[in-house]
Amino acid sequence: MTLAAPAKGIVALLRFPYWLMTGGLSVLTAFAINKSMIAPQTIVLIFFSMAFITSAGFAINDYFDRESDAVIKPKRPIPSGALSLKQVIVVSGVLFTIGLIMAAYINWLSFVIILADSLLLLIYSTLVKRKSGFVANILIGILTGTAFIYGQATISQPPTVNLISLSLYPIAFGTIGGNVLRDILSVEGDSKVGYPTLPQKIGGVRSAKVAAFFFTLTAVFAPLPSLPFFAGHFTVYYLPLILLWSALLIYASIHLATSASSVTNVRKYERIVTMSMILLPLALIIEATLGGML
Repeated sequence: MTLAAPAKGIVALLRFPYWLMTGGLSVLTAFAINKSMIAPQTIVLIFFSMAFITSAGFAINDYFDRESDAVIKPKRPIPSGALSLKQVIVVSGVLFTIGLIMAAYINWLSFVIILADSLLLLIYSTLVKRKSGFVANILIGILTGTAFIYGQATISQPPTVNLISLSLYPIAFGTIGGNVLRDILSVEGDSKVGYPTLPQKIGGVRSAKVAAFFFTLTAVFAPLPSLPFFAGHFTVYYLPLILLWSALLIYASIHLATSASSVTNVRKYERIVTMSMILLPLALIIEATLGGML
């Protein structure tokens, strides 16, 4: 094995794009809530503490999924031979440790949130994913939502989590719907390795309706942070892109609930939902830059 193989294996193990979904979302939430400058060292700690925990979770998941990955995802680092089991465990352990230390440097509440995330990721990989695919989807949604409360906890003095970040939390319901759709698209491979996903239990058509339900919840709750009778902390600058996102989610939900009887339809609306997600970070950026002007 050349040195290039482990290096490529580690890159594949880390899943860099998800750093933007976790660490990036936490940083954007912090800016949107704070509406002013944040110390550069704090930004680095926020981003990488959450990103490292995310990659640690992927690594430990690859370790426990090594047999199924050999069947349906043979190019993953372990089945491809790019990394050994020991190397994956070491990488995961180092990332968990560094992420927790970085969170502790921010404040005690940030450490508690990251510790809870770490424990949930371990529970997901070792137990939940093999027992119930749908419960696993819900757990991933819960973990995604912690990026919002983590963003507030890192910049609050004293450290706190309140209605501001909690009003953002239901946005994570969309992650549940997205995972259900991906389970529909991968039902053949999942059946080969015995993953008890929702589509295998109730079928693709009914699963698409379940996904549509969670997308609708996200569409309804996403504007809450700027509504004066609720959180009221965000300004009107947050609303335009969020309302557009809500409209796209409802559009996809209607079609998933009424006509998603084929893999082609599911794939089409899964792509619409996935591509539309860019509107959320853009809305947070606009809120962070213009919200303080009102």
